[in-house]
Amino acid sequence: MNATKSTFPLNAWYAAAYDVEVGRKLLARTICKQKIVMFRRTDGQVAALEDACWHRLLPLSMGTLEGDELTCGYHGLVYNAQGRCTHMPSQETLNPSACVRAFPVVEKHRFIWIWPGDPAKADPALVPDMHWNDDPDWAGDGKLITVKCDYRLVVDNLMDLTHETFVHGSSIGQRAVAEAPFVATHGDRTATVTRWMENIDAPPFWAGQIEHARGYRGKVDRWQIIRFEAPCTVNIDVGVAEAGSGAPPEDGRPGDRSKGVNGFVLNTVTPETDGSCHYFWAFARNYCLGEQRLTHQLREGVAGIFREDELVLEAQQIAIDEHPDHKFYNLNIDAGSMWARRLIDRMIAQEAPPAPVIPIRLAA
Repeated sequence: MNATKSTFPLNAWYAAAYDVEVGRKLLARTICKQKIVMFRRTDGQVAALEDACWHRLLPLSMGTLEGDELTCGYHGLVYNAQGRCTHMPSQETLNPSACVRAFPVVEKHRFIWIWPGDPAKADPALVPDMHWNDDPDWAGDGKLITVKCDYRLVVDNLMDLTHETFVHGSSIGQRAVAEAPFVATHGDRTATVTRWMENIDAPPFWAGQIEHARGYRGKVDRWQIIRFEAPCTVNIDVGVAEAGSGAPPEDGRPGDRSKGVNGFVLNTVTPETDGSCHYFWAFARNYCLGEQRLTHQLREGVAGIFREDELVLEAQQIAIDEHPDHKFYNLNIDAGSMWARRLIDRMIAQEAPPAPVIPIRLAA
C-alpha cells in the first residue's frame, strides 16, 4: 500500500458513535486518523472537538465537562463547544489563536455523524439513508465492533454474500447463495447487487424466523438486495417468503412479500486508521414489532455471525500486510465490490490536490 496515498475520502459523513454512546461523559474516538472528543451539550446537541489541547496537546478527553465547556486536565484551559478557548489560568488576555478544531455533527438514524473534511462542504442532506434504524414500522438494534482491517475489506465482504455459504454455514449460509445468479448495477454514488433464490430450503436462521412470525414451514423464495452508498455504507434488504407467493418482482411490479419476513442489515463502516475501522451494524425487521425479546435474540445472533466475519477479515489483513506486492484476482462474484472500490477511489481522487504545472523552459 502506498503510504503517501489516502485510503479514504474526508469529505463525507462518517458514523462516529451510536446515539446512546454520547452523553455528558467525554467520549474519545479516532475517525479517519483524527482524534476526536464528543459530548452532549446541556441542550442535548452533540459537540465534537479535536482531542488535543492547544497549549500542550494533552487529550481533552482527559479533562472535565462543566456546563457546555470542557476544561483541559493539564493546565486548566477552558474550551466552549465551538472549540474556542474561553479561559486561561493566571491571565486575563486570551491568545486569539487559542482554539481547537470543531467538527460538523449531525445526529440521524440513531448515529452521530461527523464530517472530517472541509466543513464548508458538510451538507446534512448527504447523510446516508438508514431510516429503518429508527422507523416505527421497523424494530431492531445493533452494535459497534472495531475491526483490525482496512475498512474497504468490510465493504468487500458485504458486497459479496457468497461467503455466507462457507463462513456462516450454520446460520444464514447455504449452497444456493453461492450458486444463484445475480445482477450488479451502479450509479454515481451507489452500487447494487440483487440476488433471488426461488423454491429453496430456508437456511436455519430464516427457517426459524418465518416459522415464528408466520407459522410456515416449507420451501421459500429468498432475496438479498445489497445497496452500497459511497464511501462506506451498505444496506442489505434480506428475507424469505412462501415459495410461489409472488415475492420476486416480475414485469415491473415490485413483488408481494406479505407472506414472508423481511429484514434490513444496516452497515456503515468508519475508517479509524489505515489498518482498523469502526463497524456499526444493526438488524431491523418489519414483523413481530412488539417482541423485545426477539429484538435482543436477533441482535445477539447477528453479533455471532459478524464475529465470524471479524475473524476472517483480520486474518485477511494480516496476510495482506505480509504480502504487500500481491495483486488480487477478481471473479464474477466480485462485481459489486469492484464498483464500490471504484466509487471510493473516485471520491479520493476528487480530493487530491491538482498536479503541479511544470513551466515550459523558454529558449535563451
